Amino acid sequence: MKAVLLAGGLGTRMREETEFRPKPMVEIGGRPVLWHIMKLLGQQGLREFVVCSGYKSEIIKNYFLNYLPYNQDFTVSLGDRSQITYHGEHDESDWSVTVADTGAATMTGGRVRRIRRFVDGERFLCTYGDGIADIDLRALVEFHEAHGKTATVTAVRPTSRFGVLDLAEDGAVVRFKEKPQVDDWINIGYFIFEPAIFDYLEGDETVLEQEPLTRLADDNQIAAYPHDGFWEPMDTYREFQLLNELWATGRAPWRSW
Repeated sequence: MKAVLLAGGLGTRMREETEFRPKPMVEIGGRPVLWHIMKLLGQQGLREFVVCSGYKSEIIKNYFLNYLPYNQDFTVSLGDRSQITYHGEHDESDWSVTVADTGAATMTGGRVRRIRRFVDGERFLCTYGDGIADIDLRALVEFHEAHGKTATVTAVRPTSRFGVLDLAEDGAVVRFKEKPQVDDWINIGYFIFEPAIFDYLEGDETVLEQEPLTRLADDNQIAAYPHDGFWEPMDTYREFQLLNELWATGRAPWRSW
């Protein structure tokens, strides 16, 4: 099974970091958040990746084209016949990474549609290139196979951004609840799609999270896998700081390597 990573958005809510690079290339502990997602999937057996690039796609392309010199010591001959010798190995030597430029203005569903030729006829995982979860891939796939539908979406009940007050009728504060978990579920990506998903994707303007998911629900062709572990998006500078702090202090729940 291949993993498709949506990595082409503008990241407008993180202009401090995304002015000169795509959001999936913003770093946690010196590595792009995209790499962290690929690494946690790779540790669970996925070795083939399709990266849907768009905004500043050349940065993602250059990263993977130059993966060896970025990650290994090397000796370069500066003579007439330049030669590079790499020293040591890296753990990602068995990865296969396809970087597909899916357009700067293409919507999420359109990006998936554009990489059809790289996954056609196969079941595949699809997720966002900026959200980290300590997902149990085996459990997710088993859940998907058990219901037999076209799609599975991973869902969490997020923590409220704000503390909550329970009030009595006279206005007295009965209880404080500091950032409680909300009752509603939200989509965090980590989809499993069967090839029939492409029947729901019509053009570059298709937003995966809108009409396609609605139609799948109407057709009874999607189920939600409840994830009760760690999940954190990198949507804001505050979340960027949090993820880096978790990594720096050795408390990153997604680190399994």
